[in-house]
Amino acid sequence: MQLIGNFGSPYVRRAAISLRVLGLAFELRPLSVFRDFAAFAAINPAVKAPTLIADDGTVLLDSTLILQHAEDLAGRSLLPAEPAARLRALSLIGFALAAGEKTVQTVYEHKQRPAEKLYQPWLDRVGQQLGGAFGVLERAAANASPWLVAGRLTQADITVAVIWRFARFIIPDVVDTSAHPALVAHSERAEALPEFLATPQES
Repeated sequence: MQLIGNFGSPYVRRAAISLRVLGLAFELRPLSVFRDFAAFAAINPAVKAPTLIADDGTVLLDSTLILQHAEDLAGRSLLPAEPAARLRALSLIGFALAAGEKTVQTVYEHKQRPAEKLYQPWLDRVGQQLGGAFGVLERAAANASPWLVAGRLTQADITVAVIWRFARFIIPDVVDTSAHPALVAHSERAEALPEFLATPQES
């Protein structure tokens, strides 16, 4: 199978790390939705990263759906089996994905919109949402032992670490590390794993 996208996207990186943790081989085609728009559109007309081309040629998009397929192939899940722990992991994944969404909105507002078109009340609202999501994740990371749920690496750990690294990389002036020491420690723990080291954050 082929994973289309580059590691500048936290969603591509999330998918690639998860595939590696699951022990699934894949070919990476590091196309950019900006620089390689036409080439990407020839594969997926929606031009959304990540895109997965399954072994039978099926085109699958959205990192969460790609990970569902990957777990089917691997015959195991990166979520806890116990219902309460699974629910907790899903909750943290949701907050992490919300933080990723608000990070991307912040980047697009500054990089894709002309300065004279910026609407500060909207940016303030997005910043409040981003801070709220990371506040929830900081409290969860402060209680990790050493991972967020069930005492072992789960999809919650992968997603939270990837989104935190992305936000710190792309909007360092917005995300305050001094207010999130537990997330900093969680990120360092995760980024030291071989699957993360093989999948570095890119610009």
